[in-house]
Amino acid sequence: MSHRGSRVLRVGSLARVEGEGSLHLRVTGREVEEAQLRIYEPPRFFEAFLRGRAHTEPPDITARVCGICPVAYQMSACRAIEDACGVSVDHPVRELRRLLYCGEWIESHALHIYLLHAPDFLGCDSAVDLARTERAAVERGLRLKQAGNAILELLGGRAIHPVNVRLGGFHRVPAGAELRPLEERLRRAADDAWETVRLVAGFDFPDASFDADFLALASPTTYAVEDGTPAVLRTDGGRARFPVSAFLDHVREEQVPHSTALHSRLDGRRHLTGPLARYAIGGHRLSPTAREAAREAGLGTVCRNPYRSVLVRAVEVVHAVDEALRIIAAYEPPARPHVDVPPRQGTGHGATEAPRGLLYHRYRLDAEGTVTDACLVPPTAQNQGAIEDDLVRTVERVFAEGDPTDAELTRLCERAIRNHDPCISCSAHFLDLTIDRS
Repeated sequence: MSHRGSRVLRVGSLARVEGEGSLHLRVTGREVEEAQLRIYEPPRFFEAFLRGRAHTEPPDITARVCGICPVAYQMSACRAIEDACGVSVDHPVRELRRLLYCGEWIESHALHIYLLHAPDFLGCDSAVDLARTERAAVERGLRLKQAGNAILELLGGRAIHPVNVRLGGFHRVPAGAELRPLEERLRRAADDAWETVRLVAGFDFPDASFDADFLALASPTTYAVEDGTPAVLRTDGGRARFPVSAFLDHVREEQVPHSTALHSRLDGRRHLTGPLARYAIGGHRLSPTAREAAREAGLGTVCRNPYRSVLVRAVEVVHAVDEALRIIAAYEPPARPHVDVPPRQGTGHGATEAPRGLLYHRYRLDAEGTVTDACLVPPTAQNQGAIEDDLVRTVERVFAEGDPTDAELTRLCERAIRNHDPCISCSAHFLDLTIDRS
């Protein structure tokens, strides 16, 4: 093995990500001295300009945080403000919220699996290249994404930044007849979801393990999506739970010099939220069909290989389609599209499972319902430190086996990042690599 001495790799810009970031890696011999995922997008000040707003406004405002998972922000905001106001939503409306969320999971996971992640495993530089050799697979992914978008359009009013969501429920709920075409489309999507699991299960997954605590919502009756209690699975197998209201007592945010994104620790330790955490904590609550898909794919009960997170996403698509069909089959229009949420002074907490992990909101309201304080903790920020730790382990594993070139190291790191978060790794490849040697 020939050593290059000290090397510094800088990926100056991550292309087509939600936000702006770069990658910095410094290696001496076989040792990785520094790995930094630098998020350099200017602060967006959502928490600041939520202050002074009416309590009815955060669901619409926070949806603009993310174009990929606006429903997650709407639902977490609704749950937190309803909690502050002491309001519970009727069961039929809760089911419609879950249906809307299933649409987001389907379209987001399909996007990530087929357009962002599959090219890594199939030897292509982009989804465009993949379509030349695996056209049927890419078309399947687009059909799945369109099925998810159809749910968002019907219940949310449009696929991106839905406008039909409000505190207490929806401005309008669909008639039963409006859901029937959606049901037919989802039955076709169920076949595509199964084929997706089979496709992804055939990928060549590198042998790797991720050593961090898992954090996800858990429910006693179902696979947690729009509701649940924060649950922890530690690396030693220990388990714990805490109420949503205690979230900030356990998940502490910290500023790091190299990123405008906050980093987080769970009880002082690195943690990971997202598909691997959800599956490890609540996999036994998946639909029977999704559990069968997981068994057929060889997932086991806990998966710590970050490369196989794409397989968990595929299983979650099967589950989301099943859940959508279940809700539609039992649907009867609720007596009222929403419950009133009158303002009152208080603090409310809400958490839901965005496609990429647990999303927490907290709001403080005065007696008139004006927001006096807001706190949003997205999964992307929670995962940043864990991703950097994984980059260190990944590169050191490769150096133990050989002497990769700078280009190979760059591709390796891009792929490792894509394992964790589709909103940060939202590209087929990165741009503008600069290498400094000393």
